Amino acid sequence: MVFVRSIRARMTIATVVVFGAVILLGVLAISLTYPVRARADLIETADDASRHLSTSIAEHRFNGPIPPLKGVYLLQIVNSDGHVLAASAGLAGQPALTRAWPEPGDLRVQTRVCSGRCMVVVGTSNPTSAYGSVVAYAALREPFLLSSPFLPLILTAFGVVLVALTGWGAWYGVGWVLAPVERIRAGLERISAQDLSRRVDVPDTQDEVAELAATVNATLGRLQDAVDRHRRFVSDASHELRTPITGLLVRLEAGLADPNEGEWRAAIKDAERLSDIVHDLLLMARLDAGVQPQQERIELGKLVEEEVSRQSCRLPLTMDVEPGLYVRGNRLRLARLLTNLLSNADRYGESRVWISVRGWADQAVVEVLDDGPGIPAEMRDQVFERFTRLDHTRSRDTGGTGLGLPIARDIAKAHGGTLEIGDGPGARMILRLPQSPPAPDATRR
Repeated sequence: MVFVRSIRARMTIATVVVFGAVILLGVLAISLTYPVRARADLIETADDASRHLSTSIAEHRFNGPIPPLKGVYLLQIVNSDGHVLAASAGLAGQPALTRAWPEPGDLRVQTRVCSGRCMVVVGTSNPTSAYGSVVAYAALREPFLLSSPFLPLILTAFGVVLVALTGWGAWYGVGWVLAPVERIRAGLERISAQDLSRRVDVPDTQDEVAELAATVNATLGRLQDAVDRHRRFVSDASHELRTPITGLLVRLEAGLADPNEGEWRAAIKDAERLSDIVHDLLLMARLDAGVQPQQERIELGKLVEEEVSRQSCRLPLTMDVEPGLYVRGNRLRLARLLTNLLSNADRYGESRVWISVRGWADQAVVEVLDDGPGIPAEMRDQVFERFTRLDHTRSRDTGGTGLGLPIARDIAKAHGGTLEIGDGPGARMILRLPQSPPAPDATRR
């Protein structure tokens, strides 16, 4: 069953069946048409020679053997009694080729004589020839294959050999074409979830198989990256969850042993931190799954003002908002993005936070700046990785979950935008979102 299901076997079987049917039809066609066509050609040639011979004896007789006519060497002139009056050299001294005589009113007779090797004989009568009333016969021997049963056998044997060669060629050719695919399969079979660093060999043929191998390697690269991120995420998440859970248990045990308001408040803070981490993990899972919430047209400046008014910031905040900048997205997720940026700046800033909203080409740009220690240039990509640990000046020990900036960047990407860190004395977060075109009603006014 495995053999029949293989592409190589199926292609070979299909090729043999198709070419076998074509060759069989060809053998049948040749076996049936060749004898008819060959005999028709012989009869036509013999008839032409017979008519010329009948015409040539209209006024004189042959003094010796009849010379060949129209490529025919077997010629006879026979009277009504069956006596041979003249013959070609090949029939000298032999009896009449046939006793067939034209019917009354007909000048021509055609027959087939088989004495040893078969011959096609055509006779043309001439009642007023120099010999009197005679018939001029012309005969042609049939080819060996035409007068023997070997033609179908030879054609059948040739067809069988041709089908066998075709099947072998199909098997070899398909195997040669599929050999790189088999190597890719064998290479993939050696790859396991524990070791995704292996790659399949890319042939230098620059064809579809090479493109397949390159695509497989690219997919393996993405898979390895995803698995590595997943492992890091699980490891860091388990650590992050373990810390507040352990702290919460300690607080609760201490509160049971010696109830006081301070221990209970500390326990509540640990529970809130644990809740924040769980909520962030759930949001990250939804973002990774590509869940698309309902979107609407939002004025970005007003959304920023609303989020600033809801925040109970530690530091004073300065805003510079350009009105009339619209983006399309989910209000709750964009609000979460802005909240994460503002919370990050308020947590690490020293005396003040600045936020600006302005338009640039077809983009709406939001910048959030604090005057804290900033983020080193070599760490600006790492801070967007989940649970990234920096030095003590900007660490998660200040109350963050370590997921704020990764969540913010994923939300920006989901809205077709970008989030990056710019140069500045402190941390400068730059959010770019594509502007939404005006509503249809606005364009008609």
